[in-house]
Order: sequence, then C-alpha cells, then structure tokens
Amino acid sequence: MSEKQKSIVGGMTVLGITGLICKIIAVLYRIPLAWLIGEQGIGTFQLVFPTYNLLLTLSSAGLPVAISRMVSFSLARNDPRNAHRTFKHALYILTILGAIGTFLMIVFHPFLSERVGDPETQAGFIAIAPALLIVCTMSAFRGLLQGQQNMVPTAVSQLIEQIAKVIISLPLAFLGARIGVSEPGQINIGYAAAGALLGTSIGEAIALFYMTVVYRKNKPQLLRRTQDETAEPISRGAMIKRLVSLSVPITLAACIVPLASFIDSGMVVNQLIGSAGFAREEARAMFGRYSGYVINYINVPTAFAQAISMSMVPAVSAGLARGDYAAVRRQSHTGLRMAFLIGLPCSVGMSMLSKELLMFLYRFPTEAALNQTAELLSLSSFTIVLFTVVQATSGILQGLRKQRIPMYTLLLGVGLKILINYNLIGIPEINIYGAPIGSLVCYGVSMLPNLYYVHKYARLPYDVMGIFVKPALATAAMGVALYYLRMLLPYSRVMTVALVLAGMAVFGVVALLIGAMTKADFAPFTRRLHQRRKPPQDIT
Repeated sequence: MSEKQKSIVGGMTVLGITGLICKIIAVLYRIPLAWLIGEQGIGTFQLVFPTYNLLLTLSSAGLPVAISRMVSFSLARNDPRNAHRTFKHALYILTILGAIGTFLMIVFHPFLSERVGDPETQAGFIAIAPALLIVCTMSAFRGLLQGQQNMVPTAVSQLIEQIAKVIISLPLAFLGARIGVSEPGQINIGYAAAGALLGTSIGEAIALFYMTVVYRKNKPQLLRRTQDETAEPISRGAMIKRLVSLSVPITLAACIVPLASFIDSGMVVNQLIGSAGFAREEARAMFGRYSGYVINYINVPTAFAQAISMSMVPAVSAGLARGDYAAVRRQSHTGLRMAFLIGLPCSVGMSMLSKELLMFLYRFPTEAALNQTAELLSLSSFTIVLFTVVQATSGILQGLRKQRIPMYTLLLGVGLKILINYNLIGIPEINIYGAPIGSLVCYGVSMLPNLYYVHKYARLPYDVMGIFVKPALATAAMGVALYYLRMLLPYSRVMTVALVLAGMAVFGVVALLIGAMTKADFAPFTRRLHQRRKPPQDIT
C-alpha cells in the first residue's frame, strides 16, 4: 500500500472510529432522554431536526467540500497563500449564510411548527436555531484542515459536540419537562424537547471554540509551507466565483436527502393521522420510534460512510491536480472496497440482531411497540450498505469535479422515495413501514449510476471480486454463524454483546483468509499506536 493510500485509510480510520464513537454516544444518549421525555417527546424532538438539517445543508454543505478541494489543489501546487485566502473568503460567506438560517428559523418557527403537525415543536425550533450559525462557521475551519488531509481536528470536534450535548442537554431536558406542570408524572413535551435541542446548540459552540484554537495553532505552519512565487494570487471575485461554482452543485446534491427528510417530517405524521387513521399521539409515537430509535441505530455504522466521503474528496482532488491518474484509481478502489467492506456486514448483522439490539438499550411500553420497531430496524438496516456506497462514490465524483452526477442520481432517488412514502404510509396495513421502503429505493437507485460513473471517470477497471464478492462472502459466513448462535443462546444483554463480537470475529477472520481485507488496511492505525508508544528520543 502506497503512502497516499495509507494517508487515505488513515483519514478514514480517524474519522470513522471517532464518528462511530459519536454515533454510539448518540444512541446511548437516547436512553436517558427517552426516560425523561417519553416516546412522544422523542417524536417532537425528532420532528424539529429535518428542518434544521435542511437549512444547515443549504447553508454549509457545499462550501466546506469546495474549501477542501481548493485547498488540497493549491497545496499540491505549492501554493499555500491561495489556499489560506480560499479559507478566509469562505469563512465570511459561511458566517453570513449561517446567520441568515438562524434568523429564518426563529422568525418562521410558528409556520414550521404548523407544517410538521405538532404545535409542541415551536420552542424547539427556536432552541436549535443558533446551531445553524455556529456549525456553518465551524465547517469553514473543518474544510481548511481536511484540505490538508488532517482529519483529526474534525474528528475531535465531533466528539466534543456529542459529549457536550449529553452533559448539557439532559439537565436542560429535565428542567424543561417540568415547566408549567402541576400534576405529578406529567411532563411539558414541548419544553422538554426544546431543552435537549438547546443543549445541542451549546455543544456546537464549545466545538467551534476548539476548532478556532486549532486553526490559530495550525495557521503559521500552513503559511510556512514552500510557496511557488510564480503562482499568481487569485482575485477575490475569481475566488468567490470558483467557490460558488464548486459548492452549488455539491450543496444541491447534499440537500436532496435532508429535503426528503424535511418533507417526510411534514408527511409521515400527517399521513398516519389523515390517511391511515391513527390518533395524533400514536402517530407521534410511531414517528418517534422510527426516527429516534431505528434511524439512530442506522446512523452508527454510517459514520464510516461520511468518513470515507470526506477522505475521498481531497485525496482524489490532489491526485487530479498532479495529473496522477494511477493515484486516482488506487484511491477510488480503496474507497469503494472500504464502503462494501463496512456496509455489507453492518447491514446483515443489524438486520439479524434487530430485536436484541433494541432490547439491549431501550425500554418499550408494549410488546407490540418493540416488535414494530424491530421490524423497522431489520428492514432499514439494508440502507446502510447502499448509503455507504453512495457516500463513497459521491466523494470520489466530487474530487473528480463531477459533482453534478451525484446530485442528479440522488434527486431521482429522493423523488421516488417521496412518491413511495406518500402512497404507502397512507395505507393502514403498511403505515410507517413505507418510510424504510422508500429509503431503500432511494439509495439503491442512486448507487448504481454512481458506480458506473466512478469507474468511467476515475478510469477504474471493474474489480467485482475484490470490491464486492469477497466482502459479500465474508458477510455470508458471518450471517451463518449468527443464525446458529442465536438458536443456541438464550437472550440476555451479555448474549447480545457476545453475538456482536462473534459476528465481528467471524467476518474479520474470513475476510483476512479470502483476501477481502489485508494487513495493510490496519497499517495506518497500528502505525499511530506505535508512534504513541514509542519513547521520546533523548536529544543531547
């Protein structure tokens, strides 16, 4: 494995492991939060997030990727001066966009609450609004450092966000639940959810402070890099034009999925009530189980998908800047192989252990509620591999300056998802199950053309055996082992942990034996461990 490939896998390792830890924290966070605010409170909490995510994506999704690409491109040409100027101009734009998003959410919170069909969400929209400004500003710093292929600060800031959210949100949710309540055992659902959401805004602010400190320490090192004096400074107008031209297609592509979630947040509950005939409380609880428990579990392994995508953009862009298509092919192959190597076992394992995983962490008011949530998780888990490959291919195509392609493929997928959701959720016999069916169609339709265009524009030969078949064989071996172990072992929390570890062990051993995974894949991680353990040299 070349040094460039090790750098890519190392970036995936740092972001992936930290992202996984963050997602696990997010899953665990839902346990005390559910105890404090209940299923309906979780539903109210989750109804706010799609609007926040859409505004956040519109204001900040494309520019950090554009920063990452332009910085890596400039540094590959020994031009740190223009790399830093790119960051400064983007920082101003992102701050303004974030402020506009915060303003809009605060002003239009009554309309947003009415749109999702839950008046209890009004305080929540106001509480999460400041996070738009904070995250937009922070994303500029992340883009600069990712363009230098330094993924550690992004990973650490994500960890800070999650830890701070847990420490701050839970007490605020507890206090909010008791505002204006006179009867024992009752909670104020709206203010409870708003307290949790306010904690998210505060956690983002702490992470922004950390990124600012890292930037100040990193800036002198960046500017001390060798400068090619023949490289002309790019004018402000030309740089902003370049940032906009790169970021707009990426933003449009990135906002398609949040837009679908935004539409879902207004569609699912209203369809369950209006067409399927459920009471508002039951519809809110069903949406809370799906979006708060199922999607939260699904998001754990997809942390690796985001890590792969973020690592691909600057790596492929730098190879393209040097005209090194051999490097582009190696990096693209690594990204695709990692996507299937992570996505396939996670999808199958989570589908087979859906009920055990839910019972391990959460309590359900009825057996029917548990069974419904387990069925939703079992079906939804197959979106993991589809989403992981879509993210990897999107990152590669963005690095190749083909950012419009993932935008079009996702737009097609999301259009089908909305159509399927609208028709299936309103059928009483299908109801909430229409949502995961729509997601499977969405990512499946997006993945196939993305794969074709990656192979075309990265000039990547088709390696079905190495990229897909070998990971699939290792996953099949894991599935067989889990099937028989589940039959032999009675349920307990210890048994669930044992099943997860056994599945990971079987997959890992088989993957190494058949060559789906190699020792070189662990080199970036083991090298970091070795460097940390190495005693300091005595300088005399």
